[in-house]
Amino acid sequence: MMGLPPPPPPMNGVASPRSSGRAPPARSTFKSSLANVPVPTKLLEGVNVVKVGTSGKTKKSFLTVSADRFTVYITTSKVKDGKIGLLRRVISGDGGDGEQSERAIDIGSIDRIQKGQITHKFELARKSISIGSPRRSRCMPLDPNRCFSIMFRGERTLDLMTEEFDNRDEILDILNKILEVYQSAKSQVGNDVALLRYIWIDVDKDKSNTIDCNELGKVLTRINFYMKKSQLESTYQSFGKIIGLDKSTRRKGLTFEQCCTFLHKIKRDTWQVKPVNQIWFDLFGEFMNNGTQRTRVSAESFLRKFLIKKQKEKDVDLEKVRKMFERLNQLEIANVASPNTLDSDTYMYIDKDRFEAYLMSAENDVFDPKKEQFDQACMKYSLSEYWINSSHNTYLTGDQLASQSSVEMYMYALYRGCRCVELDTWDGDYDAHGVPIPIVYHGRTMTTKITFSDIIEAVKVFLNFNSESYPIIFSLENHCSIPFQEVMAKQLLDILGDYLYIPSEASLKGALPSPESLRGMVVLKGRRPAGPTTEEYNTDDESTDDEESLLHTGEISTDHVEITLSHRMAPELARLTVFHGIKFKNWDTSIENPTYHMHSFSESKVRSLSKQANSRQWIEYNQTHLTRTFPSGKRVDSSNYSPMVAWSNGCQLVALNFQTSCSSLLLNDGRFRENGGCGYVRKPCTLMTKDDSMEPASARLSIRVLSGSCLPKPKGQRRGECIDPYVKLSLYDEQEGKEVCTNYTTSFVVDNGFFPIWNKDKYTFDVCNAAVAILQLTVWDKDGLHSKDDFIASASIPISCMRQGIRSVRLFDSNNTRSGAFDFASLLIEVKIKQQMLEEI
Repeated sequence: MMGLPPPPPPMNGVASPRSSGRAPPARSTFKSSLANVPVPTKLLEGVNVVKVGTSGKTKKSFLTVSADRFTVYITTSKVKDGKIGLLRRVISGDGGDGEQSERAIDIGSIDRIQKGQITHKFELARKSISIGSPRRSRCMPLDPNRCFSIMFRGERTLDLMTEEFDNRDEILDILNKILEVYQSAKSQVGNDVALLRYIWIDVDKDKSNTIDCNELGKVLTRINFYMKKSQLESTYQSFGKIIGLDKSTRRKGLTFEQCCTFLHKIKRDTWQVKPVNQIWFDLFGEFMNNGTQRTRVSAESFLRKFLIKKQKEKDVDLEKVRKMFERLNQLEIANVASPNTLDSDTYMYIDKDRFEAYLMSAENDVFDPKKEQFDQACMKYSLSEYWINSSHNTYLTGDQLASQSSVEMYMYALYRGCRCVELDTWDGDYDAHGVPIPIVYHGRTMTTKITFSDIIEAVKVFLNFNSESYPIIFSLENHCSIPFQEVMAKQLLDILGDYLYIPSEASLKGALPSPESLRGMVVLKGRRPAGPTTEEYNTDDESTDDEESLLHTGEISTDHVEITLSHRMAPELARLTVFHGIKFKNWDTSIENPTYHMHSFSESKVRSLSKQANSRQWIEYNQTHLTRTFPSGKRVDSSNYSPMVAWSNGCQLVALNFQTSCSSLLLNDGRFRENGGCGYVRKPCTLMTKDDSMEPASARLSIRVLSGSCLPKPKGQRRGECIDPYVKLSLYDEQEGKEVCTNYTTSFVVDNGFFPIWNKDKYTFDVCNAAVAILQLTVWDKDGLHSKDDFIASASIPISCMRQGIRSVRLFDSNNTRSGAFDFASLLIEVKIKQQMLEEI
């Protein structure tokens, strides 16, 4: 990572009241932190590219990086003198008017950049080219070696092709370096400063580098803090006088640094008692030894009174605290107080502002960093010992009757941490040479079709850039005839090559392989019948469940069901397959089967099996074999079921619809945030023990929601009224084979997402199965009586990964990302856990 010079002493932007004009405040290091990243002149002036639009149409455009490196422009004409004029419509926080808003992307909104043509827009462009003549098609030919996509705000894409063959990789290297330096620089500033930088381009439209009173009102609306116009004008003038600005200078506006200070001041001067102030005085006392009001705390006191006593932390010592203090004292934050008095011995003390910065930091997150960190040492056990992040109907973008199928959804799922994807394969057409073309779609419905080979190509691209990924399991729902299966086998071998794991007969004996031994591999789940592999097979799978749903909706007749109950396997495909799905009879029989035999159950079967007296045998089965569970076929809207019961029975592959954002998918995100997000989380000892008498650990959990910080508008939109946020707390638990959910809701705070304060009620949860239970905190925007409240952000924290004390909660958008406006969003909560045995989980 490119090193950055240490930032100057923290800015305060406060001039002496005796000054007659604008005093020169310390300049923001962060705002210029990317300026030294080498960018060639041609990219600063604009390079020729082809942009692929939402409908797949192509258009010649210019790609430009701004002089400060914080913005990427895509325009139909060159940007002149660094100004984009009427074309400026920054995507960074827009919820979306599609093509019209795609003019600029803030560097803080970018999630990743990927090579190739693996997005839905590229798919539409290729189809348009293939079905139309070169003259009639509105799409230019697209060379995959010159194509790339900028993925931003979770699910949005900017899809481009460079006109010159040799400059794509150069552009990508430059953009990735800018992202790298941005992430490093961002860690050295407070959230207020980073947030203002993010929205600055939207309000400073004339690029004067100042913001007047009217523009400041737009800033407040954007960050969700309402202030009456008369109150804003009065506060603005008063603030300007305090920092020594004369009337003429106040009319010109505030600099970036002064605006940061203004935002800090309105938080400090709130009529409510800030939780941080109360915590500060409760922990360290209101007065120092010299009798003055406390303005700082020593490293020794911070360690003893806060980290050890309040936070219950164990692996801390004075040396670690002093290093922490040095980092905090180098942090660039707005400060309305006097200039920093900690110029020397920065490892000895911190003030209240930096204490607050620590409280809201990732370092103080409620999710235990030891649990969040990847642990390679735990990846050597049998696959059956892990929960594995799994997707259902991965190819779909929406419902199961008429939505689009897209290769892009596989990349979306894989980058969200999924390591088991589903492919429903069917016979397609034949190419010009008479070769079968296997396709993927939701059979016998109006969902669109994509080719099997395109999906395999996409996964190969993912593995090319993530070669250390833990195994990706292909769950094949195979409806193909023998000729098409033979082509599938050939495509798997030809495209994946060494990435494809081909089991030997010896490898199928004994325990299942470990994730470590299969690293960087694709593993097939499907059919591997014993004996002649073209024989018919009988299995529990999704076919019957899906057909039941289609019968229910009238999409097919009973004749179709009878036809699909008999399938044969091509030997070429069977020999590549590891996991063989079989029909469930009873647990005694299942446990005696080879370990590569496995079951697939719908959610209704999961509920039924978990309530049976011998359900403990299912847990025993899952200690050596795999179980995949999936949503009911009746969920034609692609809604999700709760994963809690399946997880509590040790099921590894609990497949969810990744195209549908809901509480269940957010629980899945929280579960697999553990272990570095690698997609594999080792199951707790209660699910791996042979001791039937071992009961799950219980606990009593108490939560107080204290405050929020930098909460965005729904979907990160730039426009709209100030939000009225409230927090819903939900404990998802399991008891005696059933899901138990307990909910609480805070009051809502009117017109304040910048620093909402709750700090009232304590919410108590009795946790039955602490090894599996998850606490979900969701922030909503309270709407009117007759409209639905809007989702803003959430976080799901397994109880086994939760830390006690005063903790921050980093919030994620519906795509489980923190880019753009969500990058700064967090809550502050107080956590107490009693009567727990978490060390044993």
